[in-house]
Amino acid sequence: MAAALPAGLPLLLALLLLLAPRGRAQGFGQSRFVCTSVPLDGDVCAAAAQGSGSAEELKSTVLQLRETVLQQKETIMNQKETIRELTAKLGRCESQSVLEAPPGEPKGGGAGRRQPGFAKNTMGDLSRAPAAETLSQLGQTLQSLKTRLENLEQFSRMNSSGQTTNLKDILQNKIDDLEKQVLSRVNSLEEGKFNPKNESEERGKIESTLTSLHQRISDLEKGQKDNRPPDRFQLTFPLRTNYMYAKVKKSLPEMYAFSVCMWIKSSASPGMGTPFSYAVPGQANELVLIEWGNNPMEILINDKVAKLPFVINDGKWHHICVTWTTRDGVWEAYQDGTQTGSGENLAPYHPIKPQGVLVLGQEQDTLGGGFDATQAFVGELAHFNVWDRKLSPGEVYGLATCSSKALSGNVIAWAEANIDIYGGATKWTFEACRQLN
Repeated sequence: MAAALPAGLPLLLALLLLLAPRGRAQGFGQSRFVCTSVPLDGDVCAAAAQGSGSAEELKSTVLQLRETVLQQKETIMNQKETIRELTAKLGRCESQSVLEAPPGEPKGGGAGRRQPGFAKNTMGDLSRAPAAETLSQLGQTLQSLKTRLENLEQFSRMNSSGQTTNLKDILQNKIDDLEKQVLSRVNSLEEGKFNPKNESEERGKIESTLTSLHQRISDLEKGQKDNRPPDRFQLTFPLRTNYMYAKVKKSLPEMYAFSVCMWIKSSASPGMGTPFSYAVPGQANELVLIEWGNNPMEILINDKVAKLPFVINDGKWHHICVTWTTRDGVWEAYQDGTQTGSGENLAPYHPIKPQGVLVLGQEQDTLGGGFDATQAFVGELAHFNVWDRKLSPGEVYGLATCSSKALSGNVIAWAEANIDIYGGATKWTFEACRQLN
C-alpha cells in the first residue's frame, strides 16, 4: 500500500519545480515541469487541469506553509526556554538555604582557565546542566543528607541521646518522603504530564523541605562540635555550582618554598574540579590545584603549569601532597604517602606572593571571585595544611598514615576556626583517619 505524503509537501515540491531556473534540454528547447499530488482514487486528467492553475495560488500556499513553520519554530523555542527554567529551578532545590554571596568583587565565567580581569557577573547563577545531570546532582544532595544523618545516628548511639535519635528518625522519614516526591516529579516530567499551574507550588514544597532538613541537621551537627577535636572535620561540596565554597581567613605570606597536603575524596566526572586556588592582586592563578574536563590534575604557580600523576577520582579517600621550591622550580607529588612524580622548571625563582585570597572548592578568575561552575570542586576535603618549606618523605608518610606525630601546617593549619563556608558547603566529622587506625 502506498504511503501518504505529508500534508503540503506535494504543493511545495510543485512550486519549487515551477520556480526553478529553466535549462535547455538537449534537442527539446526550454522546458517547464509541474508536479501535482493526485489522490489514489483521483482523476489524473482533472488533476492535470488543476495543475495548470495560477502560480499565485501556489505562492500563497507556500507562504502559508512558511508561516506555519515559523509558528512551530517559535513554539519549540518557547518549550526550550521552559525546559531551561525547569532545569535551573530543579538545580536550586539543592541549595538548601538562602545562598550567601561574598560582597565586592565582580565575578567572571566561561570555560577553561582565563586570564585575570575577565569579568562577567555569574555569582548566584546556576550551571545550566542537562536535566539528567541536574537530577543526578539532586540525588547526590539527598545522599549527602542521608550520610550526615547516619553520622548523627552513630554520634547519638555513642552518647545515648534519645532526643537526638528521635529527631534523626523524623528527619530520615522526611528524606524518604522527599525522595518519593522527586521521583514522582521526574516521572511526570519524562511523561510530559506535569501541570504548569502547579509547577511553582511543587518547586516551593521541595525547596522548603530541603531547606528545613539542612537547617535541622546543621543544628544537630553543632552539638558534635563541642565533642570533637578542632581539626577533625571535613568540608563537603556535593554539587558543581559557582556559589558553594570555603574561604581561609588568613592569607599566605611570601614563600620561596611550600608544601600543600590534604585528604580528598571525589568521584566527579569529568574532572573533580578545583580543590583550592590562591589569587593575588594582578594574578588570579598564583597557586592553583585543578582537574577540569578530561585533563589530568595540574598545579599552577604564577600561571605556569605542571601535570600531576594522581589517580584519585574513585570515590575513596586519598592523601595527596605537593612540594615546591623556587630554586630551579623543583616539585614533587605524593599520593597516599608515596612519591608518584617530580619535575623542575615550574615557575623558577618566582616567590609565592603575599596578601592574596585562599579559596577551597572554586577557581578564582578575579581576586576572591569570578567562580565558574565547570571548574568547581565536587567531593569532600579535609586536613588542608600549608608549610613554607618542603616536607621530607617521612613527614609526608606520617601525614598519610595518620600518625600521632604528624605535623600541622605552620602557615595554614586545618581548624574550624580558620575557615568560613558559603553557599551550602557543609562541615562534619572527618572519619578517614579513624578507618585507617
